[in-house]
Amino acid sequence: MKTQRLLIVLTVALALPACPAAAQTTESRLDSPPEVSKTDAPFGTGTRAVQWIKVSAPDVGVMLAAVARPRGAGPFPTVVLLHGTHGFAGEYVRLAEDLAAGGVMAVAACWFREHGHKQPFITPIDCPHAPPMPDPLSAEAVRIVDTLVQAARTLPDARPDRIALFGHSRGGGAVLGYVLRVGNVQAAVLNSAPYPARASADIKVPILILHGTNDNPADGGGPGTNIDRVREFEAKVRAAGKPVEAVYYDGGRHNDIFLSSTQHRDEVRQILEFLLR
Repeated sequence: MKTQRLLIVLTVALALPACPAAAQTTESRLDSPPEVSKTDAPFGTGTRAVQWIKVSAPDVGVMLAAVARPRGAGPFPTVVLLHGTHGFAGEYVRLAEDLAAGGVMAVAACWFREHGHKQPFITPIDCPHAPPMPDPLSAEAVRIVDTLVQAARTLPDARPDRIALFGHSRGGGAVLGYVLRVGNVQAAVLNSAPYPARASADIKVPILILHGTNDNPADGGGPGTNIDRVREFEAKVRAAGKPVEAVYYDGGRHNDIFLSSTQHRDEVRQILEFLLR
């Protein structure tokens, strides 16, 4: 599969001397830090090379997450993975394992409990005590994401000054809302994310955009994931002098990170290169 790579390297992603404020921000919008505890593996996931945890916070709920650690001695740069509308699934745990194999600790989190738009290419994992599905740009989504960011900073072997976010589809929308309104991470990856019309370009951290040129509603996308909307946002961010990189997959569809093994491998490579920079 061909990829068209548009790189606008204005700053480097996670080792960012040109952006010290972003690299050192660890403030929280929570009234108290989240509680993190170990838990048993959900049914059917016992063979995964991950540690299962629960992340709890008042007025948020209890979120299940799988932590995949790289081999060797830490601490490691860490990325929190947010799933799409189809809900938490084994495929996100697999993605976490793939990223950990490349040297980045990855936390695949169930950030809402519903399984909307059920798809045959995912293996659902239930997390009934997570919060209900929020609008990705809402204050509720910001609070949920902030809870997971703060929890990631407390994990053994995590570098608290090198925390990133990844979001697919609705999860990408929540990541975008967070880096526009809060920041408080060092990098963000937007995979098949929706981009609001007239969205602000005032992103507060370096971003990597991963998007298929054939993203459409028939495959789970929507008006905000149309490739023209994505390119418009990327151009606006570039014109604003903000750090952005974009990889567009020719003919790629909304969920091809799960449906195309070739695109999955390339996206893992792109994410690792971006985060490890």
